[in-house]
Amino acid sequence: MELTFDDLLRRARALPRDGRRAVLGIAGSPGAGKSTLAERLVRALNGSGEPWAAHVPMDGFHLADAELERLGRRDRKGAPDTFDAAGYAALLRRLRDAAGEVVYAPGFERELEQPLAGAIPVLPAARLVVTEGNYLLLDTGAWARVRPLLDEVWFCAADEERRVRRLIDRHERFGKSHEDAVAWVERSDERNAALVAATRDRADLVVPVERLA
Repeated sequence: MELTFDDLLRRARALPRDGRRAVLGIAGSPGAGKSTLAERLVRALNGSGEPWAAHVPMDGFHLADAELERLGRRDRKGAPDTFDAAGYAALLRRLRDAAGEVVYAPGFERELEQPLAGAIPVLPAARLVVTEGNYLLLDTGAWARVRPLLDEVWFCAADEERRVRRLIDRHERFGKSHEDAVAWVERSDERNAALVAATRDRADLVVPVERLA
């Protein structure tokens, strides 16, 4: 039977149990539609009432460009070792444990291509946190701490041609020339995409985002 968005809503609503907050992860390769799905899900779960769900992207844990320059990793921005994975895992643990207080999470400013500290308030009323990013299912280094902190992980499976085209369009939209956008996707994004694709079997649910009814 074809998976529908209503199916996803029902599954997400069922995650918080016994009065505790739950954390849902949405993983997938660069350009797969993770943010779009997370935003749609949170918007539908909240409706027009009290914020029952919150969206906390992994992208807020990008290392700043100055630190990437120091480490010699600026030309690989977006690879697993260009994020503060341990900090991300620590935030997820705090989101699970500190449900009675406001927790501030970092955001990511696309125009600047930089993280922004304290940009996302997660209010005590939020019973579900939806977090999304490339490496939620990676089992190496500090990334291995992430999966045990997630109640479920869904994997966005996208049409590969459309996914790559979206990536190129995104890079162009934020300032790269077409040639530079294509080069970055081929050199960096697609290497990361292969790494992420290898984690698909660890997900609880595979979501065919472009065929989602």
